[in-house]
Amino acid sequence: MCMKLYLINEHTMNISISSILLSLGGKCLLNWALVFLQRNHICKSFLGVFSVSLAVVDITLTLSVTTLHIHADGYVILLGLKLTKYHICLLVQILGQVYRALLWPVVVLAGLDHFCTVTQRLQPTGRARWIFYLCVSCSLWYLTAVYVFLLSDFIPVLEDAPYNQIHQCWVFHNSEVLQVSMLLLLTLGCVMLYAGYRTRLLKNPPLKDQITDQSRTHSRGKVVHQAVRIFLNTWALFLFFLATFFLLPVEIPAYLGLNIAWLCFLNSLLIAAVLCAVSPSSQLAQDLAVVPPDSFCKWRF
Repeated sequence: MCMKLYLINEHTMNISISSILLSLGGKCLLNWALVFLQRNHICKSFLGVFSVSLAVVDITLTLSVTTLHIHADGYVILLGLKLTKYHICLLVQILGQVYRALLWPVVVLAGLDHFCTVTQRLQPTGRARWIFYLCVSCSLWYLTAVYVFLLSDFIPVLEDAPYNQIHQCWVFHNSEVLQVSMLLLLTLGCVMLYAGYRTRLLKNPPLKDQITDQSRTHSRGKVVHQAVRIFLNTWALFLFFLATFFLLPVEIPAYLGLNIAWLCFLNSLLIAAVLCAVSPSSQLAQDLAVVPPDSFCKWRF
């Protein structure tokens, strides 16, 4: 009993079903607004296609939870199964765990996609690109669900009460989004400091055989500083909110942690990191098509 109470107090929060519905509805509106904003190039990157799939999953969850909540009898019969308010809490907890497990795979795959775009390696075109990203996104959802159900230590936490008396749900909270964001920001900061350090080292007059190396280093330093400046000019306010959530003891429900607003921020952050790491300055100046699509940052060098 003590172990169970510790699990509930440390890793879950008790939220009313009405609040869950309101927050899911707001999340869906924000998701589809951002999808519409990026409609011209939403299918040209892995993160874009995954964002659409996330919006579809979120609205499916929202409609399911709403149907179960507003039904007069307190339950719905679907394919011979009696679905009650227990299943509202169960669905929210399961999707929250899936979202938590998706964070790092999405970061890694999006980073690889941006790297291939900038370096122009293994880039399909047109419809083939969209189909490829769709297959990767569907596979990622499927494998993550398999992991949560079969391999993880996920155990649902449900109320010990009749289904018609349930008005609140135990929901797992999510701190991984803040941790991933801060880790990537620290990585970007380290790359920037390294580039600045290398530029200062070559301020002295070089020998003839060092002129090319100095030119390349200064060029890399310019790309790094411009990329960081463009990123910070766009996302400074969002970074302030992230820092506030990180410093204050604010708990984010797991079903809200993975959202398209954060994916847009992640997209710009990964683009900045890849440009700083690769920094093909001459290619960027001649061909802006090598920069991955971004609806928020205007990557101009």
